[in-house]
Amino acid sequence: MRTPTTTPAQAAELIRRDQNLLLSRTEGLTETELRAPYDVAAGPLGDFCDSLHDLVAHVLMWDEITLAVLRDARAGRLHWSLDPRWETADSGRALNLGGVEAGRRIPSELVLHRFRSVGAALVDEIAQYDDGTWTDPSTGAGFDGGIGALAEYVSTTPDGILFAHAARHLAMVRA
Repeated sequence: MRTPTTTPAQAAELIRRDQNLLLSRTEGLTETELRAPYDVAAGPLGDFCDSLHDLVAHVLMWDEITLAVLRDARAGRLHWSLDPRWETADSGRALNLGGVEAGRRIPSELVLHRFRSVGAALVDEIAQYDDGTWTDPSTGAGFDGGIGALAEYVSTTPDGILFAHAARHLAMVRA
């Protein structure tokens, strides 16, 4: 059985810190500045982010998926993204490219608004659990270890970085 390495309070704080790191990089920048070339550490699935705008769209897409995974688990369902067909490098790459491309069609101000909104909802979703329900196997919709283990699983980058997605791409952490 998987055992979470964090408490819900720790997980929420780590997510909040990661979101704030990315928001601090974008604060006060214009649309043109946000879309200007920016060197991000792409990670194991290949290059797909050319700007801070792209990076916000990319992290946002995964935060939305993570939020949906946790909400589905609370409702007793496993999310589509946990199906083995989606858990491949090719599927991850396709999601990354599609999420960034979709984000490019939206003004930066709205992408950032959505990022803040989804981020707050994700933190609230995790914060509703106490230490007992976080580790209770019955809370994970069949995922081994409960909601805490599930949250850690879906919030860990392929190279092993936990609750630090933006930091990973900004080369602020190592596995």
